[in-house]
Amino acid sequence: MACFPLVPYANRIAAACFRWGGQRHPLQRNFGDHPHSLHGVGWRRAWTVRAAHENAAILTLTHDEPGADWPFAFEAEQHFMLDRDRLRIALRVVNRHSGPAPVGLGWHPFFPRTAKASLRFRAASVWRTDATALAVEQGPIPPGWDHAGGQPVGTRALDHCFSDWDGTAMLNLGALRLHLQADAIFSHLQVFTPPGQSFFCVEPVTHRPDAINDPTGSGMRSLQPGEALEGTMSMQIAEA
Repeated sequence: MACFPLVPYANRIAAACFRWGGQRHPLQRNFGDHPHSLHGVGWRRAWTVRAAHENAAILTLTHDEPGADWPFAFEAEQHFMLDRDRLRIALRVVNRHSGPAPVGLGWHPFFPRTAKASLRFRAASVWRTDATALAVEQGPIPPGWDHAGGQPVGTRALDHCFSDWDGTAMLNLGALRLHLQADAIFSHLQVFTPPGQSFFCVEPVTHRPDAINDPTGSGMRSLQPGEALEGTMSMQIAEA
């Protein structure tokens, strides 16, 4: 199992480019020959350990050299809190740019794909994707993708964003069951079940892929200088 933070945006930005404040901002393509930029900058940087204890840790990241990775300065913090059977992770981002800046948050947890792995969650709709895995159209959830009653992992190969997620997911990993819960700002759930791999991913995020290029402006938040966006995810385990 593993997890990396999605900051200051989640998933893909189409053609590694967006417009903000009337200005065009090209980004680095940061995932091989993939045509889109992916997952922000937090997953590719070294974080600083601000505090470390037996059951808690705080990591920080300062992005103060805006450029092709991301054009706006920010500070981020991850706070890990471990109980007997539960891990909580709080993620916070502060806009350090001189003007309003877009921000989105999320996590990218990896889970072992056991023979009995299954997933259950509720959402209202799903984003269809094109051949490059970019979300292009929102619509009803097809019966084969509906996880409200639970689905074995791998029933469908998914790399899709489910919208209006209720903030709860149940994962059966074989020997363990895991209850994943996230704050209300994480209203989308990205589900990634790549064929032939030993893992799958269930990703709470604040916005759908390429939300920054959505003409309706849905998804990513516009933060004023010094303003913060934050939220918490928890994962609680129990014997199956």
